[in-house]
Parts: sequence; C-alpha cells; structure tokens
Amino acid sequence: MGAQQVAERFTELYGTAPEGVWAAPGRVNLIGEHTDYNDGFVMPFALPHQAVAAVSRRDDGLLRLHSADVAGGVAELRLDGLAPGSDSAWTAYPAGVVWALREAGHEVTGADVHLSSTVPTGAGLSSSAALEVVIALALDDLYGLGLQRWQLARLCQRAENVYVGAPTGIMDQTASACCTSGHALFLDTRDLSQRQIPFDLAAEGLRLLVVDTQVKHAHSGGEYGKRRAGCEKGAALLGVDALRDVPYDGLEAALARLGDEEEVVRLVRHVVTENHRVERVVDLLRAGRTHAIGPALTEGHASLRDDFRISCPELDLVVDTALAGGALGARMTGGGFGGSAIVLAQATDVDTLTKSVEEAFAAAGFAPPRVFEATPSAGAHRLI
Repeated sequence: MGAQQVAERFTELYGTAPEGVWAAPGRVNLIGEHTDYNDGFVMPFALPHQAVAAVSRRDDGLLRLHSADVAGGVAELRLDGLAPGSDSAWTAYPAGVVWALREAGHEVTGADVHLSSTVPTGAGLSSSAALEVVIALALDDLYGLGLQRWQLARLCQRAENVYVGAPTGIMDQTASACCTSGHALFLDTRDLSQRQIPFDLAAEGLRLLVVDTQVKHAHSGGEYGKRRAGCEKGAALLGVDALRDVPYDGLEAALARLGDEEEVVRLVRHVVTENHRVERVVDLLRAGRTHAIGPALTEGHASLRDDFRISCPELDLVVDTALAGGALGARMTGGGFGGSAIVLAQATDVDTLTKSVEEAFAAAGFAPPRVFEATPSAGAHRLI
C-alpha cells in the first residue's frame, strides 16, 4: 500500500488530486496494560503497519469519507450535524476527530478523505487510534492549527471516548503520534511526559513476534468499561486520585484495606504490579539487558489472566506454547478478550516457535493465527 496508490484512488473518487498524504501507525504495547486510564506507566512502540490518508480541505461544511478497506461508496456528513453517538459505523472515528477539533475551537471547515490501512482490526494493535491520528495530523497540517503531538493525541482520545463511546486511555493515540523508530515509548499517562527508550532487538539477536489470534474484540463493549469502573472504585475506596498513587511497597496494606471487595482487590493488584513491571523493563532496557525483560512480560500475562481476567483460551495457548518452546517471555497485548499476544525470542528460534504455535492452534481446533515480527517504527508523519 503505497502513498501514491492512495493518492491516485483519491483522485478517482473526488476528481482532483489530494493536498497531501499522511500515515499513522498501529502499536504494540511492550508492557503496561490497563494502566493508562489509571494515570500509570505504559511502554508501547509503533508498528510498520499503518493507516494512510489522502486528504484535501473543503470550505462548505461537508466531510466526505471513503475507505479502501470497507465496502461501500463515499460517506457524506455535515459538520454541523456531527454529535456523539450519532454514528456507529467506521466513519465515527474520523468524524469524531473533526468533531473534537471543532469542539476545541479549531476552525475546520470540511475535508475529502480516502483511507487505507494495513493495521489489523480487532487485534489489539490500535487500528482505531491509527485512523484517528492520521486524520488529526492531516487536518493539523492543512489548516495550520499548530498543535503539538501530545495535543493531537488528547483530541483523538476525546473523539474515541466521547464521540465513539469507547472508554480507552491515552496510550494508543500517543503511541501512534509520538513513537520513534528503534525505540519504545516510556509514557507517564498522568503528565504525558515521555522518554524514548532504545529498543534495538536485531542488534541483540532477538525478535518480538506478534501472534494475532484472530479473535476479535471491541473496546466499546461492556467488559472493558466494567474493568475501568472497578479501578475507579478501588481508587475511591483507597482515597487516592488514581491507582497510580498506590505505592508498590504499600500494596499489601492497600489490599487489606479493601476487605472483601474481591473483584476490586484483583484489579488494584494488577494495576500496581503492572506499573512496577514497566519500571523494571525500563531499567533493564536502559542497562542494555533486553534479554532479561522476558520474565516481566510473562508475569504481566499471568496478572492479566488471573487478576484482570481479560485473557482467552487462544491467548493463553500462545503464551504457554511459546514458553514451552524456549521463548524468553510472552504475554497478551492490548485491551484483551482476544486480539494479539507478543513473544520475545532469540532470532534463531523464530521459525520453530512460529510452527509450534500454528500446530498448537490446529490441534486445539482454533482458526489459524497470523504471526509476524514487530519492528519498532516511526510515529505519524506526512508522506506526500
């Protein structure tokens, strides 16, 4: 999927060449799951898979949208008719960004858009965030809004939370907007401070596999919202602004204060220990000990499976099979209830591990997984 191909399709659709073509990537979260809406720490990196958008401005209050990946013609929306909850189709994501920009006082008077994406949908790799960020970056450039990348991420999160109705945190949009090639992004989701942490797997003879289980999930579904509400309840019971404020060395005392709130206890334990795992991984990577991060990844999966309870048989099978085959670490990544798992392995073991996972899925009667290597890539940028 080249930029020129997307531009040419735009011209076929709208009768004139686009003013530009932009790209925004999906992401893999290395560690730090369900911590972002608890003001905690996350550590994503950008994938080479990306959403690409050819865009031109309009001055008549009309938003025209087309996707190469969705059946149907050009969708036409009036800007003055954009409102949260008014759209349940894929168009809610780009339309929500336009709505969020205008709600924030930015003068966006319309656009023609053609989109194409290689980010797998429903795989926990932030296909929706890539779609939002590419639209935000294009409109920021075209309308000269002068927004910083973290501001674009915030507006995209608002679009997803309020317009689409999915209660996601800030990580996905920030990763798509701000990641750099060859690095993982250590993000403090409370103050949005960032550190780019070198993550050069190839230099150390390592690979990170993504295993898309092909089990689809949807963040706007109720289970994700229940976990978030449970975390908020835990913070309220403990008298803190967010679970980020519960110290790791004070965890047992905090859990004891929660008494018989069994579900809240599990959620709090996961978030506090996961924040600690992120800090451990940062320290190891900064010390050049990438090989040593595997146990933290595996511990994270156990916590997501047993405490947060958002895994599924397919994800557990990936992790168990990979570890049995000699992987250094493995865990589910993304929002859960399906999606993808990641596997840290020696480069020499990739083919064997891939075959083992595929055979295990076949033996279990599951649909074949999609397995590919994840290379830390660049964040959103203009192509043409």
